[in-house]
Amino acid sequence: MEITGFDHIVLSCRDVAGMVRFYGAVLGCRTGEERPGKWAIWFGAHKISLQDEAAKPALAAGTLPGTGNFCVLSAWPVAEVARRLESAGVGILDRGEKSGAMGPIDSVYFHDPEGNLVEIANRL
Repeated sequence: MEITGFDHIVLSCRDVAGMVRFYGAVLGCRTGEERPGKWAIWFGAHKISLQDEAAKPALAAGTLPGTGNFCVLSAWPVAEVARRLESAGVGILDRGEKSGAMGPIDSVYFHDPEGNLVEIANRL
């Protein structure tokens, strides 16, 4: 077997509408309803599917809201990302150089409305 790439992740949510607003308005992602009741967030060629905690299938029984932890890359400098987050009232948890998949990255960490740990980075 050879894994060749990343397609999407799924986040379990208590408030799907709040997540759609946050990722759309604050982070500038494209959002939309893929099919009735199934919302998603797109950035570049990737997707985050939002799973309503109250309506999740048995297959997702072990997933919990607020337990995600992921890193996305931005075309904006991290300093600008941090300013935008702060102006939207989002608390910055950490900032600085970290180790990314392809080498060093400059990152900013924060929680989304469900409590997931989100890292936005630039490759150095």
